[in-house]
Amino acid sequence: MTDQLIALVVDDERRLRDLVQSYLEREGFRVVAAGDGLTALDLARQQSPTVVVLDLMLPGLDGLEVCRRLRTFSDAYVIMLTAKAEEVDRIVGLEVGADDYLTKPFSPRELVARIRAMLRRPRQGGHALPDTPPPQRFGPLLIDHSRREVALSGQILALTPLEFALLTTLAAHPGRVFTRAQLLERVWSDDYFGDDHVVDVHIANLRKKLGDDPTAFRYIETVRGVGYRFEGKVG
Repeated sequence: MTDQLIALVVDDERRLRDLVQSYLEREGFRVVAAGDGLTALDLARQQSPTVVVLDLMLPGLDGLEVCRRLRTFSDAYVIMLTAKAEEVDRIVGLEVGADDYLTKPFSPRELVARIRAMLRRPRQGGHALPDTPPPQRFGPLLIDHSRREVALSGQILALTPLEFALLTTLAAHPGRVFTRAQLLERVWSDDYFGDDHVVDVHIANLRKKLGDDPTAFRYIETVRGVGYRFEGKVG
């Protein structure tokens, strides 16, 4: 990692902020910190962080609202921290644009490992590699790999980096069934520590943006008990 990487740590517990900051600084990050949501958003606009470590329970604006607003101007990787064990909190966090989550108490080493895995995924708007495949068209759906853009009937879709990676992974092999474990390995990387439920949530978000109905799909089909496959017809 280089000193160009910036991490924004948002938590109202000073001791936890300091702990996370110390671990991330060892990894080469420049770390800025905030104890509330409004300050976090101001810092995000000023500093353009690469990664945001965001607590769910914050004074003023909670973490979910911070993430919603953050997604209107930033494609930073977001890992959400929550003290709540209920599954619904984790799902909502992912639905508003978080890339991953950790439930408190957590291991700082695991947090660092999750961040390393996220950083291996290219960010939306990143530079194309020399072997970037040509654009793919599936009826009204156009996937432009070099521009890292997806358009549906001519309208650019606001996909997160994870959603783009999931779509391009599936679309690269139409008709092939990918298990959740395979998608985790390809999109999240093989050192991801979380459960495979994140795949389902991000697929559901991707389907909404594609206007896809799981019961009458055009693009992404659920293969019950196995995983997912892309069935778009090349136009």
